[in-house]
Amino acid sequence: MKKIEAIIKPFKLDDVREALSDIGITGMTASEVKGFGRQKGHTELYRGAEYVIDFLPKVKVEIIITDEQVDASIEAITNAARTGKIGDGKIFVSEVGRVVRIRTGEEGDTAI
Repeated sequence: MKKIEAIIKPFKLDDVREALSDIGITGMTASEVKGFGRQKGHTELYRGAEYVIDFLPKVKVEIIITDEQVDASIEAITNAARTGKIGDGKIFVSEVGRVVRIRTGEEGDTAI
């Protein structure tokens, strides 16, 4: 099993959710986060004073999937989240050792 964490632009969340749903991914977690990479930040003007916004709003999408679903999931997220501009985000894939469904006690792939 794998865990995919994708950091994306907030307005792309619905597109990513639909793309994952289209390939059979039934569950996901989305969190509002802030961060920056190469995009850095930007300068804003407020009441005549200039200030720098270092951390930009992003959304972190997390899904747990079987090993067979990894490539299709990455492709779906990439295609749905891409704008072609800096700050589109990143995808991280990591190994998951154990999954347990609390309600039934199921473990492994059946708990996903």
